[in-house]
Amino acid sequence: MIRAQPEGPTEIQIDVEVRYAETDQMGVVHHANYLVWFELARTTLCQKAGFHYRDIEGMGFQLQVTGAHLEYRKGARYGDVVRVACSLEQLASRGLTFAYRIFRDSTLLARGSTNHVWVDVAKGRACRIPGPLERPFRALLTGSVDG
Repeated sequence: MIRAQPEGPTEIQIDVEVRYAETDQMGVVHHANYLVWFELARTTLCQKAGFHYRDIEGMGFQLQVTGAHLEYRKGARYGDVVRVACSLEQLASRGLTFAYRIFRDSTLLARGSTNHVWVDVAKGRACRIPGPLERPFRALLTGSVDG
């Protein structure tokens, strides 16, 4: 599901069915898997901007994670279907921040954010947002992405 908010950033939502391998001995999702779900949603948001992450790498750039914040409220369990919402929260010349919320039905299970910098792979260092990506990613921030 893709939803553009008229007065804010574009938000995508994906559904994930909790797999047994993602749970601990108590049947609760291990905390590290929430970050994996963040990545699934983030790459879907990149696609919404018009660029599969593979395309971004093909251009010689990567989004390197520089920080992650995750706040747990309730646990997900094997067999649950959770909805992961992702939006671009902040865009600077060299970095960006994505925001996430994870729900089971209408219950908020977790929320968080990840910080990233653009990296020029050939140079092996941080760089400004690549020219072809600036307009599409700015559109994510303003909610003006074409449907």
